[in-house]
Amino acid sequence: MSDHLPTLASLGRLRRDAPKTIAGFRRWRSIIDTDGAVPAKVKRLFVACAATVKGYGELAARELAAAQAAGLTESEAGAAIAILASVRGEGASLRFHTLFREIYSGAADPDWPDDDMIVEEGAAEANFLQYFGTMPPSLAKLLEVKPLGADAYYLMREGTLSGTALGPIYAELLLVTVLVADYSSWASVHMKGARTAGASEEAVAEAVICAVPTAGLSAWVIGATAMDA
Repeated sequence: MSDHLPTLASLGRLRRDAPKTIAGFRRWRSIIDTDGAVPAKVKRLFVACAATVKGYGELAARELAAAQAAGLTESEAGAAIAILASVRGEGASLRFHTLFREIYSGAADPDWPDDDMIVEEGAAEANFLQYFGTMPPSLAKLLEVKPLGADAYYLMREGTLSGTALGPIYAELLLVTVLVADYSSWASVHMKGARTAGASEEAVAEAVICAVPTAGLSAWVIGATAMDA
């Protein structure tokens, strides 16, 4: 870990000039760095993903390396490549993939066929209704004006939430961390999804706290508001 970004608590200037800040931040980190409702190795991955999206590359590298050291598998870490593609697009996904290849240096990109998938008529609409309960206006609009886009949305959403090594609960919670780090009210949707998949309120709270290293105290304010939405 010595080759990675130092921790906030290692800064003598802050320890001297802002001891309360350090003491408070250390408490946030203790929640992230110890097993709780969510394992520490998974929470470090959440922080790494939020840092990737926010452009804090050194922080992302430090956190992913710590997650690996704590036992996060290659498959679990690699799952974030797909999840970030859905929640924050190609750029974030490729940026994380580069970091993933650096930290998991033995991971080879598989030679896998580039086959397309068939979406049965009505499958996207049925999936949206099953997940959201009612049709969100944004997706109703997509179904109306560009059905192919609705199929695309359905495939990427399902690939994120049901098709990765992290499983549905941690996939939903990773989305919570990334969205809260961007101060997005859309986090409430994935909090609900995490609860439906079996996550406790403590687990949701821990996912929100994982946004604090990249988004500060505002992350908790935004996240707590979303928890009660």
